[in-house]
This record gives sequence, structure tokens and C-alpha cells, in this order.
Amino acid sequence: MRAAEAGAVASAATLGATRVAIAAEVALNLLQLRGTQARLAIARDSLASQRQTLQIVQWRAEAGLVTQLDVEQARTAVEQTRAQIPALEASAAQAMNALAVLTGRVPGALGAELAAATPARAPNTPPDLALALPAEVLRQRPDVHAAEQQLLAAASRVEQADAQRLPRLSLGGSIGLNAISLGALGSGAGVASLLASVSVPLFDGGRLQAQVRSQEATRDEAEANYRATLLAALQEVEDVLVSLRSTREQLAAQQAAAASARSAATLAEQRYRSGLVDFQSVLQTQRTLLSAEDGVATTATLLATQHVRLYKALGGGWTPETDAETPP
Repeated sequence: MRAAEAGAVASAATLGATRVAIAAEVALNLLQLRGTQARLAIARDSLASQRQTLQIVQWRAEAGLVTQLDVEQARTAVEQTRAQIPALEASAAQAMNALAVLTGRVPGALGAELAAATPARAPNTPPDLALALPAEVLRQRPDVHAAEQQLLAAASRVEQADAQRLPRLSLGGSIGLNAISLGALGSGAGVASLLASVSVPLFDGGRLQAQVRSQEATRDEAEANYRATLLAALQEVEDVLVSLRSTREQLAAQQAAAASARSAATLAEQRYRSGLVDFQSVLQTQRTLLSAEDGVATTATLLATQHVRLYKALGGGWTPETDAETPP
């Protein structure tokens, strides 16, 4: 009975692991979509700025202040930025299709809903993360809980197999209502028949011993699987924490670089209009700014997805009671 109950709990935990995986996949795809939409907004803003710069260069070329070379360089920058937009739009559409399928809908069903809520920035994440990981937290992961229950079920089967080797006492015949004690049965054949009903399975050809050894091997395998699952869970959490720390530092540096690039692009454009710098300075600062802002959006999305992976690594909010309370 205990083995069957533990097996049922293990199956429920395996189902919980599947649910956590699907929920995490939905969250990851949504974050990737928002990150791609943020990058798309950056590319479109940069394209609009470069078009304005191209118009200014054309006016200056008509006035004889610059050469046609500057005009062609400005046009090249515009087309290069324009070329990035279709790929980003395709990535966004693919992410929407993936979300639709994950939520049980046909591809394209969520296009209007998700596009309408398009943000102009990458997903936000907590500025800091205070985290303590007691061992009991990892035990609540559905895969760890399932492995633990499988071990308990295997151990119970060993006990059941070993119990089959013990002597079994069976009382045959019938006892009347007046026989309320062994003494009432009398001596001789009555007592002898009771003693004869004790059976000891000694001559089974080693079958019961083989069953015990087989269940012990299954238990040892379940124990090794439990240890391996727990170690894998520890590694997954530690790997995500390492990535979180490094990505947070990377994002801070990229944000500082983007702020400097934004100031440099503004200054270069102002100085170019005043004739103090050549057009190469403007082009270089615009390219640097686009790259820096795109890098910030990409890293911010990565940081957000790592928070989701950490939440999944800690069990994704699943508890053994979650599936127990879920109606069939």
C-alpha cells in the first residue's frame, strides 16, 4: 500500500514538473518577445534619426557645404539600419506564434493582442536579489520530490518482498462461540492442528530471496537517481545564480556605455551642423549608439529570462499540495 501511494505521489510530481516546464517556457517566450519588440523600437527610432541626418546632409550638399560622399554615407547608414528591421519583425512574429501554440491556440491568434501591448523598453527585473536557499526548498522541486517518492516506493517494495520470507500463521477449521480460550479447545488434536497451520517457506528454490535481491537493486537504483537528481538541481540553481551576477554587472556597464554614446551622438550632430567636425564623426557616434542601445535591450532581456530560469530551478512555485488540490 505504501509503495502504491508513493508511486502515485511520484507520478503527480512528474506531472507537476511538466506543468512548471510549460509555464517557464511561456514566460521565456513572452520575455523574448518583449525584448525583440524593444530592439525593434530602438532600430525604428535610430532609423528615424538617421533619416533626419540624411535630410540635413542633402541640404548641406545642395548648399555646397559638403560633398556627395557625405550624402552617400548617410544613405548607407539609413539602409543598413532599415535592413535590421525585417529580421526583428520576423523574430517577434515567431515568438507570438510560439506563445499561441504553448497556450493551445493556432499560430497568429495572439498577434493583435501581443502587438497592442508592445512596450518601448526591455523587460524590467528586480534591482537586487536577496536569496537564501535552505535544502528544504530544493526538496520541493517536482523532479526532486518525484525521485524521493520513487525511492520510498522502492524501499517499501523491499520490505514487502522480505516479508514474504517470514513464517505465516493461518488458523483453519472453526471455533464455536463457547470456545473463548485455547483451553476450551481441549488438548491433543485441536492444539496439534493449530500448530500444524504454521507454514515456513523454506523450500522455494531461492525464488523469494531472488525477489528480495531484485527489489533491493531497484531501491539502490532509485537512491542513486535521487542523489543524481538532487545534485543536478543544486548545479542548475548555482549556474543560474552565477549567470545572474555576471549579467547584472554586464548590464550596468552597458547602460553606462549607452548613456555616454547618447551624449556623444548628440554632441557630434550639433558640432557637425556648426561645421566643427566631419560627417564621419556623426556616422561613428550613431552606429555606436545603435549598437549600445541594442546591447542594453538584449542583455536586459537575458537578465529577465535568467530570473525565470531561477524561479523554475527552485520549483516554479510548485508544491506537493498543488497537484493534490487540483481537481481531476
